[in-house]
Amino acid sequence: MTTEDAAAPTLAPRHVLTREVWLVFALSLGAAGVSAFISFVGSATAHKALSHQATALVTDVSPGRPWLGLSWQVFYLAQALVPVALVAHLMGCGGEPMRSTLGVDWVPRRSDLLRGAGVAAVIGGSGLGLYLAARGVGANLTVVPSTLGNVWWRIPVLVLSAIQNAVLEEVIVLGYLLHRLGQFGWPDWRADVTSGAVRGSYHLYQGLGGLAGNMVMGLIFSRLYRRWGRVMPLLVAHALIDIVAFVGSVELAGKVSWLPKP
Repeated sequence: MTTEDAAAPTLAPRHVLTREVWLVFALSLGAAGVSAFISFVGSATAHKALSHQATALVTDVSPGRPWLGLSWQVFYLAQALVPVALVAHLMGCGGEPMRSTLGVDWVPRRSDLLRGAGVAAVIGGSGLGLYLAARGVGANLTVVPSTLGNVWWRIPVLVLSAIQNAVLEEVIVLGYLLHRLGQFGWPDWRADVTSGAVRGSYHLYQGLGGLAGNMVMGLIFSRLYRRWGRVMPLLVAHALIDIVAFVGSVELAGKVSWLPKP
């Protein structure tokens, strides 16, 4: 046996990997997609128009009790990243470490930061415009990034929530899913559309604008991932977009007329 043979990944049979993908998504973003669909049906059949309804992303479940509220936030953040740890474990057991296979590092490279910032600037501005337009025509709910009170940990939690969202989504729905679908022999376009559709599905609770906007974002991210061969630039971009949205909504609330109120 050569060194190359010893280092080669030991892939499980296709039917085993297929079950793996279904289970990973059933425990994470697939379940979130089903939840988002049920939520949208409830919103669409309510007596109020979608634009007159609101959905909050980061909420305080223990208002008036800051240390208890912080404990819950830390718990939610850690729990949400368990599927990422599971994917890392499964891929590692198959001889496919995420660092070399998907381009996922603990610390982004300088090129990841530069590329991510560029993507965030383009996607973030376009996404805000699409959201405002969708809400204007009644196809989207008012998205409230945070309803946290003026607690001392509000900004750190919002930043960490943004990073958690980015890690969960980009590792699983971008890197992991595209990698597995490629191993199944899917053509790139089909895998990219599937990844984009999954991304859009778990944002449906925001309305049709959230669905369409995130599908488009998913397609763009898929093409850039294939071009760069790394998840990290897109993870950085996603984190920056959410950090600006979360923190910006808190800082600008009541100060600008174009920011919709719930």
